[in-house]
Amino acid sequence: MITASHQPKVAEIARHYDEVDPFYRELWGEHLHHGLWLTGKEGSEEAVRQLVDLVVEHAGIRPGHVVCDVGCGYGATARILSREFGASVIGFTVSEAQYVYACSRMDDQPNPPRYVLGDWLGNNITPDSFDVVLAIESTEHMVDIGRFLSEVARVLRPDGRLVICAWLSADRPDPWEVRHLLGPICDEGRLAALVTADEYRAELRAAGFVDVVCQELTRRVRRTWDVSLGRMLHRMLTRWSSWEYLLDPRNTSRIFALTVLRIWLAYRTGCLRYGLLSGTKPEPARA
Repeated sequence: MITASHQPKVAEIARHYDEVDPFYRELWGEHLHHGLWLTGKEGSEEAVRQLVDLVVEHAGIRPGHVVCDVGCGYGATARILSREFGASVIGFTVSEAQYVYACSRMDDQPNPPRYVLGDWLGNNITPDSFDVVLAIESTEHMVDIGRFLSEVARVLRPDGRLVICAWLSADRPDPWEVRHLLGPICDEGRLAALVTADEYRAELRAAGFVDVVCQELTRRVRRTWDVSLGRMLHRMLTRWSSWEYLLDPRNTSRIFALTVLRIWLAYRTGCLRYGLLSGTKPEPARA
């Protein structure tokens, strides 16, 4: 496990996403997660949608399912699940900018998602409320993965599914990769930690989940950062406003431009990995 030098508080994570909101949306759009390249010929929008479809497949989402999207970002995935799969969706985000944007994109569909601005770990949701809980690239911000999984187990119905898409650390990264890539990525991105696939599996089983699966996706998602880095460099070369943001010391997340380069390099060296993990809350034992 690679941990940040400073464990981020919820307010710090919220401020980070609020501050870089225009940058994120311009670089990657409404989805704040990786794309999934299956053929290598897809555009970024198709690749992003393919990751959502893979999550839906692992979650087994069907019409009428009640779904919680933890760290829903701009609500793009929640809208797809509601509109196309007939799910009833609640999305949680700590970012006010994301919350305002998500709420502004409500359409006339019969059962639009409901968004909550707040920390999901303080949700006060009734036990056994959800058929599915999703966490697409949000558990990296959780200081206590065990507590997160215990809370998921509490709010899931028996036989309910958890699907996580997660940034991962390689099993044994080199010291220079930790010092110059993984550690700074955690600090600059307000991530609490980057854990290994084996550590995630162990945490899921310790929380009582069964049928635990980890699908390795690194090679199929890392092109996300080829695209993002190219778009960022183009923006910096063509827009003075980008430099105004990066040179303004009041912007605490301005190092984001360097972080993009670190992430791109971390994928290329293999110290940064990516996986989809899933598990099922077991039915209660019969007497």
